[in-house]
Amino acid sequence: MSTGRGLLAALAPGGRTGGPGTRGVLGRVELLHSGKVRDVYTDGDDLILVASDRISVYDVVLPTPIPDKGRLLTALSLWWFEQLADLVPNHVISATEVPAEFAGRAIRCRRLDMVPVECVARGYLTGGGRTEYERTGAVSGVPLPRGLVEASILPEPIFTPSTKAPAGEHDEPITFAEVVDKVGAETAERLRQITLDVYRRGAELAADRGILVADTKIELGWAADGTLVLGDEVLTSDSSRYWPAESYQPGRTQFSYDKQYVRDWATGSGWNKQPPAPEVPADVVEATRARYVDVYERLTGERWS
Repeated sequence: MSTGRGLLAALAPGGRTGGPGTRGVLGRVELLHSGKVRDVYTDGDDLILVASDRISVYDVVLPTPIPDKGRLLTALSLWWFEQLADLVPNHVISATEVPAEFAGRAIRCRRLDMVPVECVARGYLTGGGRTEYERTGAVSGVPLPRGLVEASILPEPIFTPSTKAPAGEHDEPITFAEVVDKVGAETAERLRQITLDVYRRGAELAADRGILVADTKIELGWAADGTLVLGDEVLTSDSSRYWPAESYQPGRTQFSYDKQYVRDWATGSGWNKQPPAPEVPADVVEATRARYVDVYERLTGERWS
């Protein structure tokens, strides 16, 4: 999963920003932070979260954008916020009251004091979770049955939190006990419960549409009134692994509706995973865009135009 490094966390009290804001042609809207995928602006008391067409792999932004990616991520995230509204409140104020330059790929949202933990739920064994399991027999301290293979379904979804590493560094898995140390027992339990509730709701709705949600990462933060709120993006192809149910087969790599296709291309290109990254071939760009479009249409039932 790639998440844009939790940009709203950079704006929490005491958090880091990308340097002083720069005021330009947008008038009173001020750039606060530019991340690998998203940019964050301030507009009075609100934030404007803008998704770009940029794509990153191995923490490096590639020079070739994926057309419509920002609009697709924004539209899918808004759809999911609606599906989850009865489970957990979210930071969305409006998807229309945004600068015209950002129309279709921006959300006006509340400021949040983000929790210092990446909240991840897994229903299948893959990615970094599988690597950790093969080394320890557990993921984030959660013991799992022996003999699991790539893409094995887990006995039940598990909460596998990780650190929020500074820009340029990698997140590291942590145990639930370490989450308790960071935020206290009560908040840690709420983070786990909300994360698993979001995953289960997302997996159920996606399964009805022929899609498996292997795992997902969510961002949670405290609103000014003390409410724990869902922020950033949710259940998009950048924060989740989506697999078509009809071709699912454990023991092998699955077809994935996300940037895994680009990651696989980058791995096989001979690139050393250090900047500068190479240009992405046109056929890889088109195939990646098609996957983002396909999963949007299958999940929402809406035709992308």
